Amino acid sequence: MKAVQKGLQKLTKSENRINEILDLKQITDSDILLLNIEERKHFWDIVSEKMNTLIGVERDKYFKKIELIAGDDSKNQLWECNHMQIIHAISNYMHEYGRMPSKTEISTKAELSRQTVHKHLQEYANHPIYLQQIEQFRFMTSKLLARVFQLALNGDIAAAKLYFNVIGANGQNTNNTLIQNQNNYIQINGTVLSQETIKRLNPEQLNTIETILKTASPQAIKLES
Repeated sequence: MKAVQKGLQKLTKSENRINEILDLKQITDSDILLLNIEERKHFWDIVSEKMNTLIGVERDKYFKKIELIAGDDSKNQLWECNHMQIIHAISNYMHEYGRMPSKTEISTKAELSRQTVHKHLQEYANHPIYLQQIEQFRFMTSKLLARVFQLALNGDIAAAKLYFNVIGANGQNTNNTLIQNQNNYIQINGTVLSQETIKRLNPEQLNTIETILKTASPQAIKLES
């Protein structure tokens, strides 16, 4: 019986220490040092649960309390979470109402405070995570261009126009050869290459065009293979 009471007293003291820290206006690393390993684990379990359940202004206030002890991983996860919630809120609102929502409407749908939404929209373009995401899209450019190239070889005029636009040949004077882009055909000097023309080409003629394009952009072929 005495052992049980002693255990309860120990548990109560631990809970009191944790609650005293959680009641602070802002928690610092030195505050966490007052807890033993087991108490710290329980402390972070409480913090994680709070951050996952609070929304809007209340979550902002709570994060302000733990901001100084939150690691970079936690801050990055929070930023990514906010970013995705804002994206989904804007997308869903535009799909539902056919217009761009206000910051207040975004905050309501995203369950974030208006201040958080305003700050995020104002600063996201320079955030390291967003810049990394842009680099990922750029990384996939060559794969997409190779796919466009294959569609162009199969007679897709729109894909061919896009391909020439991307590689910088459209509307420019390259090696004294003028390439003009029209709505439904490509004109190279005086020769018109339409989709109907491509359909009438035999396999040998298509192979010749493919060889020429491969020579013009060997990198795209290499990436596709």
